[in-house]
Amino acid sequence: MLKELRALHPDVELRFWCDVHFAQQAASIVGAFDDTVPVETIASGKLRRYHHLTLWQHLMWPSLMWQNVVDVFKVAGGFFQSVWKLVWWRPDVVFTKGGFVCLPVGLAAHVLGIPLVIHDSDAHPGLTNRILSRWATKIATGAPLEYYNYPKGKTSYVGIPVNKAFRPFSKDEQAAAKKQWGVNPAKPLLVVTGGGLGAKRLNNTTLEVLDQLQRLASVILVSGAGQYDELRQRFPGDTKDFKLHKFISNMHELLGAADVVVTRAGATTILELAALEKPTILVPNAALTGGHQLKNAAVYEEAQVAIVLDEDKTVEKPELLVKAVASYLRDTKTTRTMAKRFGTFAKPHAAKDMAKLILSAVK
Repeated sequence: MLKELRALHPDVELRFWCDVHFAQQAASIVGAFDDTVPVETIASGKLRRYHHLTLWQHLMWPSLMWQNVVDVFKVAGGFFQSVWKLVWWRPDVVFTKGGFVCLPVGLAAHVLGIPLVIHDSDAHPGLTNRILSRWATKIATGAPLEYYNYPKGKTSYVGIPVNKAFRPFSKDEQAAAKKQWGVNPAKPLLVVTGGGLGAKRLNNTTLEVLDQLQRLASVILVSGAGQYDELRQRFPGDTKDFKLHKFISNMHELLGAADVVVTRAGATTILELAALEKPTILVPNAALTGGHQLKNAAVYEEAQVAIVLDEDKTVEKPELLVKAVASYLRDTKTTRTMAKRFGTFAKPHAAKDMAKLILSAVK
């Protein structure tokens, strides 16, 4: 999106603010675009809420409650820090993505009368965006508007900006990509990934039925860093039908090679797979704050463009995963239809549309 802002307004001055824990990664990402864009940190905290716990269970968890109390003061500190930075710089517009660090920045922008634009990737608004939406000048959503209760007059469905490399692969491109990853191009490929940090329960469930899955397809498991060493000891060498990776930097090439993908239900990951038109099995993490992944997955299950598996039931009965993979591979006509419909959720011009929306908010 930064590229689209520059393309639309070459003289635009950009600054990227984030939480201290994300600063190094942000500097790398933003620096790859333009190393002259300042990356600065804002103090902030978050309200720790877990979807699988009751209010009483939250209250009876002393360390959790203490962290929440401490983080209230961090948000207050971040607000005054943001006010100072915004007064000093005085931007024409502030754009926030809904993370917890966005709350003090968005509140400071409102107090100072600076136009505020927010974007919600998840199909259910997060707490930060629910608070900021009442003062936002413009609101953009990653899913269709019926999944939000934002004011319609200032809300637009723009989708989620994804890298242009995420696009449908031709049969020849897919076969070449399979060769690149060292698997048989004549055999279906199943890719299982839990995201950058991995998903231990998803990893273990996959490996429990690995023999059955390999009868259907070659399998590439992207385990994440946390469990990789443990799994590498169990599987010291890769084969033609099974490969284990800690992390993949060129994810579009791996997912482009796949015939079926099993993944969590993060909003951006889903839209990347939609852009690739990949048959997808979503296994949402039910424990995450606000149940966002459950709500994301429900959108695509309701539209009948992806298969959604309950994680607890799949851990208990791993054959459910085998059955879901087999259903895609055996009914190719239905699979192609679902994948094409899935592709309609991708918004190839989302980055440009988002950039236009931001610029339109400038007074």
